[in-house]
Amino acid sequence: MALDQILFLLILAGGLYLFVSERVRIDVSAMLILLALVVTGVLDGDQALSGFASEPAIIVAAVFVISGALAATGITEHIGQWIGRASGKSEGRAIAVTMPAVAAMASFTHHVMVTAMMLPILTRFAKANGLSASRLLMPMSFAASLGTTLTLVSAPAFLLADNLLSRSGEKGLDIFSITPIGLALVVFGVAYMLLARWILPKHAGKSGDDDYLRLDRYRTELLVVKDSRWNTRPLGELQKALGDKFRLVGWMRDDKLRSDLGKGNPLLSGDVLLVEASADALASLHDDPGIMLAPVARYGGKADDDEAQLVQAVIGPGSEFIGRSIRELEYSRQFQAVIAGLWRREGGIAQRLSDARLREGDLLVLWGKPGDFADLATHHGFLMLVPFAGEAKRRVRAPLALAILGATILAAATGWLPAPMAFLFGAVAMVALRCVEIGQAYRSIDVRVYVMIAGVIPLGIAMEHSGTARLLADALLPLVHDWPTLSILLVMFTAAALLTQILSDSATTVLLGPIAVALAHSLGLPATPFVVCTALGAVVAFLTPIGHHGNLLILGPGQYRFSDFIKIGAPLTVLLALVCAWMTRWLWLGGPLVPFTGS
Repeated sequence: MALDQILFLLILAGGLYLFVSERVRIDVSAMLILLALVVTGVLDGDQALSGFASEPAIIVAAVFVISGALAATGITEHIGQWIGRASGKSEGRAIAVTMPAVAAMASFTHHVMVTAMMLPILTRFAKANGLSASRLLMPMSFAASLGTTLTLVSAPAFLLADNLLSRSGEKGLDIFSITPIGLALVVFGVAYMLLARWILPKHAGKSGDDDYLRLDRYRTELLVVKDSRWNTRPLGELQKALGDKFRLVGWMRDDKLRSDLGKGNPLLSGDVLLVEASADALASLHDDPGIMLAPVARYGGKADDDEAQLVQAVIGPGSEFIGRSIRELEYSRQFQAVIAGLWRREGGIAQRLSDARLREGDLLVLWGKPGDFADLATHHGFLMLVPFAGEAKRRVRAPLALAILGATILAAATGWLPAPMAFLFGAVAMVALRCVEIGQAYRSIDVRVYVMIAGVIPLGIAMEHSGTARLLADALLPLVHDWPTLSILLVMFTAAALLTQILSDSATTVLLGPIAVALAHSLGLPATPFVVCTALGAVVAFLTPIGHHGNLLILGPGQYRFSDFIKIGAPLTVLLALVCAWMTRWLWLGGPLVPFTGS
């Protein structure tokens, strides 16, 4: 064994220890491995830094931004709500509708974001229909992971597999190269969950006051400002732009409450709308230049004041404000802040916000400048003062965001632009055309994932250049040389499925991919099916809850036990392994698509 191979294996062992023990973050571990490869001379500086400019890293960062834009324009939320409505009231129908829809969403957005978005929707759906959330959340989470097999850009593992094949002199993968496999996996996954519903765990789950500061019943008043873009447009258009969580309580025109106006009537400058809105809708209204929070306008505030912000304060027990109306308190004089909204856990609220008498536990949405909040923060009448929980949704730009996504996919699929440039174009267009604010776009990028991918790519290069991949493949070759190709593909899938339970799918693909290439070349076969099957094993193995970040999200809300994932996930993983091996053999090795119809 050469010195480079010994050094590489020592670094690999240390890296595996860091990844598995999680003594440091995975991105830091990847950087430590990279530095060790350079210091020991296994790689030079250019090779070590090549991951940061690699196609996988660029595409992953761009997909995060595009996902953030789809969320910022309310597209993902709207789709999630549609799924909830289409699920009917039965458990079987909910699974049959949710899984394909979630898989489709995950094919072009980050699957963890999809899981996080669907989690409260399905939890509320289960509670409303007397169902157990645990019997819906696991199929949903599994579907999000299966959806990442529908396109090349959905999971970093496939991007790394494509990068490895290109470096090895093989033909790379197109954006839809693995789509036939993904479709088969989704179909079999849905069928399995429907047939195996009887073994899905039935736990009570958490009932759900976790979103106390993000509930959907904020009362506020809106003013249609002069020269507003909403002027003369019907109320229904405003409601559509803000989504489902917006309800009209009253409509005032010329200081008179009008009961004869509805969503078909046009808005006029000076109209005041008495509404209940979600936190996100309230933030969207605050950012809309055509609509202003009426209390802010009443006290001389300016909607475009860059210094001002929204915060939340809870009325504490024994507070001097209890029992007094908002009109009486004159917060704007006492605290230089305006009460722009009110949330109450139980009980009614006066129709006019200024007439509402405060109670213990009321949540106030306050508008003001950070420098004026000092007295508020220390006042004994409040339990807390925290930033407002809502995020503005740019729903009016949803059609534009969909058009950009479509153009991005078309450019990548037709080869008009290389995939990295196509998705980079899509991300930049989302920001430039204001589908997502630049700060939110940066926040959408999971830097840990980007750095980890950039850091593990050199690990794969080092495995190839040091000859370690060839060494391990030569050791494996005598064992599998006479095996059927389907069995060898299953071996690669199984190895990846086991390793991904302690490593990420990216790290697993980087480690086993070079071995798959070397083994395929030793057998005189194309490397693509072996590498793809390895990447699939890293992505769709549901043996434990720690193999996928989405599963960790549902672990608590579904009250799942570790054994639940083994009981449900192990048989599913065996089924998916057979589908993956069969489909990769059919696509790249000329095997039969239908059993018993060919050799």
